[in-house]
Amino acid sequence: MLTSQRKSLILDMLRREGQVVAKRAAEEFSLSEDTIRRDLREMAAEGLLRRVHGGAMPVAPDLPDFSARRAVSSDVKQRLGAKAAGMVREGQTIFLDGGTSTAEIARALPRDFGFTVVTHGPTIATELEHHPTAEVILIGGRLYKHSMVATGAAAMAQIALMRPDIFFLGVTAVHPVRGLSTGDFEEAAIKRHIAACSAETITLITAEKLDAVSPHVIMPISGLSGMIVQSGIDEGRLEPYRAMGVGLMEA
Repeated sequence: MLTSQRKSLILDMLRREGQVVAKRAAEEFSLSEDTIRRDLREMAAEGLLRRVHGGAMPVAPDLPDFSARRAVSSDVKQRLGAKAAGMVREGQTIFLDGGTSTAEIARALPRDFGFTVVTHGPTIATELEHHPTAEVILIGGRLYKHSMVATGAAAMAQIALMRPDIFFLGVTAVHPVRGLSTGDFEEAAIKRHIAACSAETITLITAEKLDAVSPHVIMPISGLSGMIVQSGIDEGRLEPYRAMGVGLMEA
């Protein structure tokens, strides 16, 4: 078997299962463990995966700080935000997570009927300063500066009193087996708490977040009501999510 063929099989396993165990891969592909481990070392050097003891995991997405992410606006995020904003109905209460994608939702929210926006992100709240019909509730707590959101016990207690109709969740990675994840333990906990309090949870996914894994799990894919995904992604990458019953909307 050619090296390129082996590496392609390894990447397929990584996407399918969220990990590669060298011993099991060697058995499945009828190869030696030494061959698999050598391939994994080379693929890690190429940035295709992350080596761990006994095998490999997907590469965790980079986590640039909030200011850097805010400076990088894109047509893709604007389309995703507009699609999400179009889901909001009169009289609803929605919860906007922190992040640059949810900021695009805030900018695209309807202006011809009233609704309530709850957020633990002060920068999201300021996006709505001049919105004519949105009632804004800002959750307070310990500020996690990387994402500019409130975390901790105070924020959790306030959120527990809310019952949003839709939670627009921000994540750094999504994987059919490993679920939704992010880069910080406390932030993952508060996202999970908001989802548990909400009637529906929707996440916005750009191509680089798909089939990736970050260090801290928020919840499984089954906890989602739907995903708004970047258009043009290969159908083969989306099929595992469709098979799990997640409603996919392209933008």
